[in-house]
Amino acid sequence: MAKFTEYDQFDGLGLAEQVRKKNISPKELCEEAISRAEAVNPKLNAIIVPMYELARERVKSPLPDGPFSGVPFLLKDAHHAFKGVSMSSGSEALKDFVPQYDAEIVKRFKDAGVVIIGKTNTPEFKLAYVTEPKVFGPTRNPWQPEYSSGGSSGGSAAAVAARIVPLASATDEGGSIRVPSSYCGLFGFKPSRGRNPVGPNFDEEWDGMSTSHVITRSVRDSAAMLDATMGAEPGSPYTVATPIHSYLDELSHEPGRLRIAFNTRPAYGKEVHPECIKAVEEAAKLLEGLGHHVKEAEPDYQEEDAALGFLMVMMGHVASRLEKIADLYNRSVARHQVEPQNYVFARIGSSLSALDFLQAKLKWRNLGYTMAQFYQQYDLLLTPTLGQPPVLVGSQEPSGADKITMKVISSFIGKLILSSRSITHFILKELINSSMEGQMPFTLIANITGLPAMSVPLHWTDSGLPCGVQFIGPLGEEATLFRLAAQLEQAQPWIDRKPKICP
Repeated sequence: MAKFTEYDQFDGLGLAEQVRKKNISPKELCEEAISRAEAVNPKLNAIIVPMYELARERVKSPLPDGPFSGVPFLLKDAHHAFKGVSMSSGSEALKDFVPQYDAEIVKRFKDAGVVIIGKTNTPEFKLAYVTEPKVFGPTRNPWQPEYSSGGSSGGSAAAVAARIVPLASATDEGGSIRVPSSYCGLFGFKPSRGRNPVGPNFDEEWDGMSTSHVITRSVRDSAAMLDATMGAEPGSPYTVATPIHSYLDELSHEPGRLRIAFNTRPAYGKEVHPECIKAVEEAAKLLEGLGHHVKEAEPDYQEEDAALGFLMVMMGHVASRLEKIADLYNRSVARHQVEPQNYVFARIGSSLSALDFLQAKLKWRNLGYTMAQFYQQYDLLLTPTLGQPPVLVGSQEPSGADKITMKVISSFIGKLILSSRSITHFILKELINSSMEGQMPFTLIANITGLPAMSVPLHWTDSGLPCGVQFIGPLGEEATLFRLAAQLEQAQPWIDRKPKICP
């Protein structure tokens, strides 16, 4: 088959239109995507479960007449279960797990017409802002392969940036859609809590901090896919008001003159890199030029309380995850089957009390009230997506001292240490400054509160690395974010910028 040389020129909706016009067939698109994957993936390690033969079989039959009918697509190898295909969540402990069901979000992706050609790399249990699981190895950034693609949806972001597929599935627990989108120069949209389904079996993962959507090159692909997937499944613990108009339709409407607060202040003791500050300052000037009211301001909340609440709930769920894996295989999870840092998280999570958990949730609730008050004065909050530009692959490995600490906590002595509530809280506070919370201080707030947020690729560093900016909106206000994103995309287009590694 001749190569479809125009593949790069279209986003997902554009490819679907070519299929509808019979300018190209789903089979030809499928082969083009597979060819690109085979050419580029050895350099990036974005796809860790190829599903090429399943995809080839799929395009032999009629596809659903959805907005993305015939468009090649990739699934994140965590949370997004595909019946009969392994889902390891980046862990040795789950390398043999084969779900016998489709996740509800995957059913809706299929109904939208996509052709799934594989599954993408993720850090173990989605617990890092870089994608470097021990079991599969690191995913590299298409812009400069010595750098990370971000995480936890780093495989999906790398594949989209490398033009293997125009969009891919992703999840966001603490920034896992927005972080890799920023690293890879893509549009990453995190919907409101309850907007997209999360079940089955993940009905309240991370107590509602986790949500699913896609990473895209274009704003309209993100909007159209959210139109296709939104709505709670029966029994969902969260719901949010149904929008009046489709999100795709919203893109044709001007956002109006928005009141936008911006903030670049250091958080959790970590300085914000000058490039990340520059990205926000440039975005603020662009917004002012578009007629918006932009003012430096920030919500008044206790950052350490928010991060502490995040860590407590996250670690409790890591402990619960290991218990679920033990139940699945009818045997306890061995230490060597889980990466050391995550095993420590589970040990700490197991030591936390019901009181700790309740206090963490109260911190969340207070933060939700604070943000609701903030949005009485402003329509959106603008921040850097991250406090630092992309980091080098391997640079986030624990130090020697950290490794010793992890060994101690993982041991019997560690169990005795963690029996002291004050010592446990001290360890948690140290983690706030030394772990991922210190590197991604701006994204957590949207997960804790359930607010919609997006990373928009408006800045590249002098060395050629992408550096996104983040907008956070009020609960249920995805429409405002999408309208602004469309305006920014038109004012400062990014879709034609692509890495040299692209086929």
